[in-house]
Amino acid sequence: MKNSKQSPPEEKFLRGEDKKLKGWKQLPIGAILDAGTAKNYKTGDWRNIRPIWNKEKCIQCLRCWIYCPDSSIIIKDGKVDGIDLDHCKGCGICAAECPVKPVKAITMVPEK
Repeated sequence: MKNSKQSPPEEKFLRGEDKKLKGWKQLPIGAILDAGTAKNYKTGDWRNIRPIWNKEKCIQCLRCWIYCPDSSIIIKDGKVDGIDLDHCKGCGICAAECPVKPVKAITMVPEK
């Protein structure tokens, strides 16, 4: 038995039943999420390399904090205090931006 209920136009388009292109005003509204929801989920569990922070070598320039796309550098009292591995995805930007030489304060190592 076929359902006699009519589908909304956006469902017909998504299923390919309606081939006409829509203008931007006719597109269905997408999901809008509240800001800051990533902190509620541990998103760093799929990385294959992770940063190791060496407190003794760190000059507290905060470049790692500035460039980290995941806000995984932990800051306390204006200084680096560690790395949030629950949210770090292992991109290595923090290690690349660290200016300490010859051995950087943040190095990347394989995930165990």
